[in-house]
Amino acid sequence: MSNTSNDSDFHTVFEMSMAIRWGDMDAFGHVNNTVYFRYMEQARISWFEEIGIAGGNGEGQGPVIVNASMEFLKQLHYPGDVVARMSAGKPGRSSFDTRFELYRADAPGVLYARGAAKIVWIDYAAEKSVPIPDLLRQIIETGAPVAQ
Repeated sequence: MSNTSNDSDFHTVFEMSMAIRWGDMDAFGHVNNTVYFRYMEQARISWFEEIGIAGGNGEGQGPVIVNASMEFLKQLHYPGDVVARMSAGKPGRSSFDTRFELYRADAPGVLYARGAAKIVWIDYAAEKSVPIPDLLRQIIETGAPVAQ
């Protein structure tokens, strides 16, 4: 979590449910810690798809993740569904912070993990950061859904 942003700078932009798969568990009988990052990734990619930037913007620009972290609070177990809630923070010139919370669908008030990832908008060919497009900036700042 960033020390420079406070919680009021973040607002929920996306939420989804995913089945916990048998193969998500490890030899100890709980969901492996690496899988929590996959849940976070799937929520992020599904949000990107919803707002139309999953494959970049068609101009050789798009999102990359420059760091990701996870705090494991409770063990998840199969079977069940995990609910991932994604929040976005106030964007900078070319980047914005995201936060994630993981719950079980059958225990909606119990936080199982919280994570974070910094997303930078880059020009893929130049391998340099570029300004976040205005439409994406508007979506991040307002949390407004995109008109499809």
